[in-house]
Amino acid sequence: MHAGWVALSLGLIVSTAIAAQSWVRVRLHRDHSIEVTGSARRRIVSDLIEWKAQVATEGMDRFSAYKRLREQVDRTLAYLKEQGVTDAELRVSSASSEELTETEYVGKGEDRIERKISKGSRISQEIAVSSKEIKKIEKVSREVTQLLASGVPVSSEAPSYYYTQLGALKIEMLAEAAKDCRTRAERIVSSTGGAQIGKLRRADMGVININPANSTDVSNEGNNDVSSLDKDILTIVHCSFDLSQ
Repeated sequence: MHAGWVALSLGLIVSTAIAAQSWVRVRLHRDHSIEVTGSARRRIVSDLIEWKAQVATEGMDRFSAYKRLREQVDRTLAYLKEQGVTDAELRVSSASSEELTETEYVGKGEDRIERKISKGSRISQEIAVSSKEIKKIEKVSREVTQLLASGVPVSSEAPSYYYTQLGALKIEMLAEAAKDCRTRAERIVSSTGGAQIGKLRRADMGVININPANSTDVSNEGNNDVSSLDKDILTIVHCSFDLSQ
């Protein structure tokens, strides 16, 4: 092997070790090519919030339970509209029912049997909100439990946060990550000498991780955080370049 290529090989080993903590992976091949992993990171603020609440009632028969449920759902919707939630932001699911039972044991020893005793029905309905007005819905999600004080059996889930322009942003970030690949490859080769970066052979998109702001969590399958308003997007690209003397 040419002395220049020997020096380059040794230099790449050192460079790879140093860069391992900054999302760089370098491989030198015998066909005079180099593989580099580049990345791009971007901070975004979610522009859509989704939140769900559930109202559930119980009764000795389905009719009475459903009648009470309708009353409580109407009260909940009226409350939400008082807080500024619009009809366009609301979606009410169909009601679902569940039979309530209790196990009763009769007899003793080998003669003991068990049987299910009906204790009525539980009827529930989900109210979902989807809105661009994040602060408004955050406030509603925190304060909706005030309805409990007035006798409305409502439970609230934590909001989910989304960024609706993610498709276009991913394209931009993939381009940034590919550019980062070449920049890293050029810096590594220039620090070792003996070769220059040639044309791009291949570029493969890696996983895209969407994490809560300041999180460094990385998954091979890719993360898609919906729990945080502020998020960090990390895009990975694997590139292969020709090397020339």
